[in-house]
Amino acid sequence: MSAALGEIRLDPKSPTPLYLQLAESIRNLIAEGRIRTGDALPSERELSQSSGISRVTVRKAIDALFREGLLSRRHGSGTYIAPRIEQPAALLAGFSADMASRGMKPGSQLIEHLVGAPTPEEALALGLGIGATVRRLARVRTADGEPLAIERAAIPTTFLPHYAPQDSSLYVALEHRGYRPVRGLQRLQASLASPSEATLLGIPAGAAILRIERRSFLANGTPVEFTRSAYRGDRYDFIADVSELKRESKG
Repeated sequence: MSAALGEIRLDPKSPTPLYLQLAESIRNLIAEGRIRTGDALPSERELSQSSGISRVTVRKAIDALFREGLLSRRHGSGTYIAPRIEQPAALLAGFSADMASRGMKPGSQLIEHLVGAPTPEEALALGLGIGATVRRLARVRTADGEPLAIERAAIPTTFLPHYAPQDSSLYVALEHRGYRPVRGLQRLQASLASPSEATLLGIPAGAAILRIERRSFLANGTPVEFTRSAYRGDRYDFIADVSELKRESKG
C-alpha cells in the first residue's frame, strides 16, 4: 500500500481543494484494487509527509472517505480500508453467523437487558396475551471491533427464560432450546442517526442509517422474535433478487 500511496501527486494550483484531491486519489486506488479491503491506512503523519500537505488537510480527506464508508476506524488499532457489506434482504441469519461467514469476528456490547411485560406493540407483534413477559435486549453489534448496528430485541420468556451476556448470538441461544426461527418478515426504512445512536455507532449525528423491523417465526408459525435495528448506511447495502411480474394469459 505504501508504494501505491507514494505515487499520489497533488496539484496546489488546481481549483479543487487539496483534501478532495487526496480523497479522490485514495478512492481511485481502492477502485483499481491497488489498495485492498482490510489494509491498514498509514498514519496522518505518514500521509502528510508522503503527500506534502498538512495533517489537518489529510484528516479532512480521511473524514470524507470515512463518511462514504470506504474507511473504518478500529479503537486502538487504526484506520482500515473497509468493504461495504452486501446483505441479502431475504436472508434470515443472525448477525454473529453472518459476520463469521465473512471472515470477521462478531462481537456485542450489551446496552440493556431486562424482563418485563411487553409493550402493546410487542404484544401485538408476538401474539402475546395478558400475563406474558418478554426478555428485552439492546446491543451494539460489532465486527472486528467496529460498531455496525444497534439491535433491540424482544423475545417471549417462554422461549428464552435465561440469557447470559456472553451469549453474543441470540439465534444460537434460541436454537439450543429448540426454538430457532425459520422464517421472518422485515421492513426497511431509510433514516438519520439520532445523537445517541451516532455515539454508539461512532458516526456523525444525522448520518444515514437503515432501520429494520423484523418479526421471526418458528416452523409452526409462532412468532418468536420482534427486533428493531439501526444499521450504518455507510457500511451496509441490502440487496434483493427480483424477477419479472408474470401476467396471467387470457384464455
